[in-house]
Amino acid sequence: MTDATIQPGIDPQTVFSQIRRRTAFTVGLPLLILTYLLYTWFAFGVPDLLERAQPERAVILATDAVAHKVHVTKDLRRGGLEIAVEGERTATYEQGTAPDWVKLDGENAVVDLGEGYLIEIDGKTMRFTVPDYGIIKVTGTKTGVETLLPSGPVPDWVKDDPRKFDARPTLDRRVQVTKTKIEVHNYFGGWENFWFPFRSQLHGMSMSQLWALATSSDRIDPESSNLSFIFNEFLTNPDWQHKAVFIALFETIMMAVLGTLTAALVGLPLAFLAARNFTPSFVIRFGVRRVFDFLRGIDMLIWSLIFIRAFGLGPLTGALAIAFTDTGTLGKLFSEALENIDNKQVEGVRATGANQLQRYRFGVIPQILPVFVSQVLYYLESNTRSATVIGALGAGGIGLMLVETMRTSRDWENTSYIIIMTILVVIAMDQASSWLRRKLIEGK
Repeated sequence: MTDATIQPGIDPQTVFSQIRRRTAFTVGLPLLILTYLLYTWFAFGVPDLLERAQPERAVILATDAVAHKVHVTKDLRRGGLEIAVEGERTATYEQGTAPDWVKLDGENAVVDLGEGYLIEIDGKTMRFTVPDYGIIKVTGTKTGVETLLPSGPVPDWVKDDPRKFDARPTLDRRVQVTKTKIEVHNYFGGWENFWFPFRSQLHGMSMSQLWALATSSDRIDPESSNLSFIFNEFLTNPDWQHKAVFIALFETIMMAVLGTLTAALVGLPLAFLAARNFTPSFVIRFGVRRVFDFLRGIDMLIWSLIFIRAFGLGPLTGALAIAFTDTGTLGKLFSEALENIDNKQVEGVRATGANQLQRYRFGVIPQILPVFVSQVLYYLESNTRSATVIGALGAGGIGLMLVETMRTSRDWENTSYIIIMTILVVIAMDQASSWLRRKLIEGK
């Protein structure tokens, strides 16, 4: 750039300085962001986390969340062959009976896993026919297992160890052999025995059969109607515990409702004391505002832990934690809404000869009602989710049940069920609050 291209009266050094500053900002800001991201990458131990990650484990757990497996187990010590859904004693087939993909021959069996995958159990020997690979022969011994694999490289899905043989050629087929047992897993889509227990008289019935039974005059249980019997069998299902789940969901909703309403009812009167145009005293305003800061400054989870130590486990603990936290938050929001009201409406009510309480009722409350209703309903939705987390710490409700099902890796279908039910409750609360908001604010 030459002096001829610079407008008269403008210092060239000033122009160059501005260009350098803009260039430094344009280049320096992305470099600063990149440096920060690189720092967090190593400071948070992301490389170590990726190294320890087990994506195949995540895939298995995701499969268990939407499917179930049937175990075919041969006991190599005491003898005997057992077929059970998810390996549960309460869901075990009667001796001598089996699903159609298992052919029994005394204590031996032929298990057809479909698509050419076939397992033959003969004494202590298991022969596994795998398409495009060959036949794997494994025999249980006193010290472990002896394995005979087809010639060629060993595939990744085979884990051959002298103590245990494990093969999983596909996600829905698996076989394990140790010195004590031969176990075959066959996966099926869907949740097992979701409606009725395996031993129930209603197990395996279609909807049309259940309807015909419910409307029939011939009672299964003389003490109750068939419809009551069907509902009782569903609710008392020991594997899925539907009744306990529904009660836990109700407790969670009650925690959220009780905590939010308590916070709203306590926060509104305190908001008048914190509002500048309603409380002239600086000392009172300052003190109430600091109370709001204290209540919302401590997280809801911390309040929950404090109340658990003070009052023990239970839904009341969660309701108190929600109430304390939201009293501070709602009180601050309400006080700000009060400071922004239109005084002309209050003066109009005063001109009619109304007393102070009537001025608040007819001049102030109608102005802050939309804010009051919308904020309370929003926090009610949010607290329904928060009550789940609080419950996981010991306050009860659906959160506690969720943690209990996650402690064992075999109950992921129950975990999925509880998560889905929680999401449905949150959606229902959202729809209900939207309806209430329209009714109370818009008058529709």
